[in-house]
Amino acid sequence: MTDLQTGAQVQSLLPPVPWRDPHTVSPEKLQGYIRKLEQACADKPDSADIRTCLGMAYAMNYEPYKSMDALEAACAINPNSFWAHLKYAELHYRLRALPKSEEEMLHALELATNHFEASLARKHLLEIRRLMREGTVRPSLTRSLALRGLILAAASVALSLAVAWK
Repeated sequence: MTDLQTGAQVQSLLPPVPWRDPHTVSPEKLQGYIRKLEQACADKPDSADIRTCLGMAYAMNYEPYKSMDALEAACAINPNSFWAHLKYAELHYRLRALPKSEEEMLHALELATNHFEASLARKHLLEIRRLMREGTVRPSLTRSLALRGLILAAASVALSLAVAWK
């Protein structure tokens, strides 16, 4: 692999990226890639880049909780990693947790170091905010639904007894 800034040959810790076209990656190949990344994380636990790639691979494999854990770890390891925050925001976007996605994308925008990164984060923010305006945000459950559930259950029982009584 060649370093883009210096032109020097460098050894990458990351295996080749399979998600340039995610529809062409077989599940078996993706599982193998995930195993390699998990081993790389065990070998180099302080690498935010490897954990970011692992989070992306988990997301491709429809494992959102593992993906979230890996991306949260990447953000914790390197709080100044643009790509970790961007991918964490994208995961929340896909899960339609739009307020959290917007928060993380704003953080990624602050961490952008060049025009490309800033442009990418801004485009994502536009889409997140459009979805929030249109009401496609997943509701945040900040209050317990236990009381409402009990009232609904009691009303159902009362209605069933009233119908059976007649």
